[in-house]
Amino acid sequence: MAMTAVTGALALATGACSSGSGNSEAEGDTGPTKPAAPATSAPPKQAPAAKQPIVIAFGGDTHFEGYLRSRLAKPATALGPIAKTLRAADLAMVNLETAITTGGTPAPGKEFTFRAPASAFAALRAAGVDVTSMANNHGMDFMDSGLRDSLKAIRRTGFPTVGIGKNAAEAYRAHQVTVKGNRLAIIGATQVLDDHLIEAWTATETKGGLASAKDVPRMVKAVRAARQGNDYVIVHLHWGEELKACPLPRQQDLAKQLIAAGADVVVGGHAHVPLGGGYLKGKYVHYGLGNFVFSSAAGKTASSGVLQLKLQDGKVSAAKWKPARISSGLPMPLSGAAATAEVKRWNALRSCTGLTAAP
Repeated sequence: MAMTAVTGALALATGACSSGSGNSEAEGDTGPTKPAAPATSAPPKQAPAAKQPIVIAFGGDTHFEGYLRSRLAKPATALGPIAKTLRAADLAMVNLETAITTGGTPAPGKEFTFRAPASAFAALRAAGVDVTSMANNHGMDFMDSGLRDSLKAIRRTGFPTVGIGKNAAEAYRAHQVTVKGNRLAIIGATQVLDDHLIEAWTATETKGGLASAKDVPRMVKAVRAARQGNDYVIVHLHWGEELKACPLPRQQDLAKQLIAAGADVVVGGHAHVPLGGGYLKGKYVHYGLGNFVFSSAAGKTASSGVLQLKLQDGKVSAAKWKPARISSGLPMPLSGAAATAEVKRWNALRSCTGLTAAP
């Protein structure tokens, strides 16, 4: 990873330095004037780092349920061979689809609830993941106590996490980072929440929770704020319909509004199968990354991969899909004829998106 000058929604670092001096003279009735102290000056400011092309990698839905939990005992190898692909990028991101807690009360009325210990962050970091979103329909599976545990774990580990916070300001706030001279702002939010949990899970000005993409004006405001002073704005969304390989109208509408507000990249997942990606008015949209580290993946939900985007000269200049197949819960990179066939299938998914293959 080649990252510097990190600031985050939940972990901020500040520093200041100053230097200066003054000349002084003291005149006495019987003695000579003291010589002036030599002047000193602040060191010259360093020029901003030149902006170099960077590659950002995105993986899909990730949890550590069932038999995957035991992999956290060895964080360095928890994500398996896909880590090599993630580490090769200048910045990598996944969707962490679980509450970070070992206690709490499961959310009422949910068939599936996911949780993992804080060592999940160590596993992501070891695999080369630099930032994650917890804004999804499992981020508060263990309700308010699980939320408190998750926020404590984020603060304690310092792992950059978006889409969740002690209030709306924190949940919608962008994680900001400079990578090879490029200033990035990354926002996370979910368009998918169980109807009976929307109020309890959505962050407000006075209550903790998740950033909701259902509140489109709030999302537009967040993107516009992130646009100020940054070279690229990336929005990570939990959206779509499970097992549906084409985007919903509400996904397409939201993507258009966020791009109009200043987003350069809009990506996300939820459907458990890959969807198509491409360009919209020169910006990049990907409607579904599929499963990534997921214990129940099988059949068509085992199709996986890493989306690589090249950012250069203020634009997304290239996009590449590195296909994988989930085996025993882990995405295993494909090669040869199998990889070629999967890339061809992935490109065909673009046909129902309204997106183009080139800017």
